[in-house]
Amino acid sequence: MDHRLRCLCQLADLSGAAGFLSNTRRHLHQHPELSFEEADTAALVGRHLEDWGWQVERGIGGHGLVGTLAVGAGHRRIALRADMDALPIHEATGKPYASRKAGVMHACGHDGHTTMLLGAAEHLAKTRRFSGTVHLVFQPAEEAGQGSGAQRMIADGLFERFPCDAIYGLHNSPGLPTAAFGFGSGPFMSASDTARITLHGRGGHAARPQQTVDPILIAGSLVMALQSVVSRNIDPLHTAVVTVGALHAGSAPNVIPDTATMALSIRSFDPKVRDRLEERIRALATAQAQGYGGEATVDYERGYPVLVNSEAETAFAREVAAELVGPEGVLANFPPVTGSEDFAYYLQHRPGCFFRLGNGLDSAMLHNPRYDFNDEILTVGAAYWTRLVERYLVD
Repeated sequence: MDHRLRCLCQLADLSGAAGFLSNTRRHLHQHPELSFEEADTAALVGRHLEDWGWQVERGIGGHGLVGTLAVGAGHRRIALRADMDALPIHEATGKPYASRKAGVMHACGHDGHTTMLLGAAEHLAKTRRFSGTVHLVFQPAEEAGQGSGAQRMIADGLFERFPCDAIYGLHNSPGLPTAAFGFGSGPFMSASDTARITLHGRGGHAARPQQTVDPILIAGSLVMALQSVVSRNIDPLHTAVVTVGALHAGSAPNVIPDTATMALSIRSFDPKVRDRLEERIRALATAQAQGYGGEATVDYERGYPVLVNSEAETAFAREVAAELVGPEGVLANFPPVTGSEDFAYYLQHRPGCFFRLGNGLDSAMLHNPRYDFNDEILTVGAAYWTRLVERYLVD
């Protein structure tokens, strides 16, 4: 490594901040806020940024805020994003810093994402080893689905008010070794769509099923038929997922209800596959219902688009990680993830990269009541963001 690169941020440079970062992350973990309710989180972030000399703009797309720091005469501009919202899950970790809000917890690690970016903010403001402009985007409502925080911040003029040449984001990854980085260019996270199907039958007495049109029978048949969508309608070389996540019908054993409802999660990486999935799900729901004498109503909602990392920005982000943690700590061809992210909307407007940071092999999975962010990677993430800025905005 040449002398210039050795002068940039190293892991050891953030070791003194470990206590502050852990305390901040655990405070946020104790006080989680759901999508569109992140007022206290945003206030904490804003206070810290202003104390460190950042210019802060609040109320962008709801509780979103952007911290801006310009140094030197450089003309390049970079944006880094962290999400802030929690999930409606009751925590079961038993940690001393567990959520104090019943039924709400940081089960996806957004407390850690926010804290890592704050760590970088403090270090960048102190060292100022770059020439150009940094925008730190603290985003609300990533978990919201349609009308998410990214969509709202963009609609509120994010890129016009805070122009950037590239934007970067990360997500912690349970099951990946602690502090290991995972990168992939092109389609990296799937599109996420939802179908809500109502099956209309004719209710009646369970003892006289011949006088009814049983929507539960239709639902059972449709659940099995839907398993053929991916296996028989999608090219095996393409990735797709159709999951029936909810099925509700009836309330008594001796009553056949009038309706049954189903909720599906649909994932894909290709626009043509996405269209084909919708076509087949609609057709199967209609055909199965009619085959039993009933009817189907399908409410199909397109959600987050495919997250597509740009090649040059991904290669650059991977290079910075290898400098920071060594090549052995970087998974260069990390496979696509069937989860979804509203960071995809940013990448429709600007080039950039969204990548993964290992939360540990033994970490509970995301969106699980036993999940907890690994504080060991806080300084790693903060050092990485700092170095990425220094390399992108080279003086």
